[in-house]
Amino acid sequence: MTFDDFNLSKTAGGLLPVVIQDATTLKVLMLGYMDRAAFDKTVAEGRVTFFSRTRQRLWTKGETSGNFLNVRKMFADCDGDTLLIQADPIGPTCHRGTTACFDTPEDEGFIRSLSKLIRGRHAAMPEGSYTTRLFIKGPKAIAKKVGEEATEALIEAVDGNRDRFVYETADLAYHLLVLMESMGCTVEDLERELALRHR
Repeated sequence: MTFDDFNLSKTAGGLLPVVIQDATTLKVLMLGYMDRAAFDKTVAEGRVTFFSRTRQRLWTKGETSGNFLNVRKMFADCDGDTLLIQADPIGPTCHRGTTACFDTPEDEGFIRSLSKLIRGRHAAMPEGSYTTRLFIKGPKAIAKKVGEEATEALIEAVDGNRDRFVYETADLAYHLLVLMESMGCTVEDLERELALRHR
């Protein structure tokens, strides 16, 4: 695929509209525009570069924030006048610190909601919170707690006690999310790693 493959006669200023989608979650993250130089730079470097209409120059997403969009796949639409890029985002995509530039309802499931709550606790460190106490103790203490909860879950599995296994696994999942946060890791990081192994 090259820039010349697109029909840009009807697009704004001859720029190519580009929809960015999370390659793992398939969530639409943002819309940007490319000229030939931005397209060629994106293909060459594997990181999304746009043509900034406000600055009138090339702009690699993440060049100041570090929140890059690493290209996984690129697709032209049926009319040949729009590009879809499936990317692996490094950090939040929007300048507001949100996952996406669109304020769509988050259908994220409880694990992601819990992960966000834990992240909020880490940022605010409210007094009296068990999660705060874990962060104060540090990664080694949290890792020890993960090990304890894993052992308890395994014991219930070996004993064939399903209800107790679910209870202990929930404890394990919570403490693992706390450990992930303390290590600067997210559920999205885990999903990306699993997706890479699946491929």
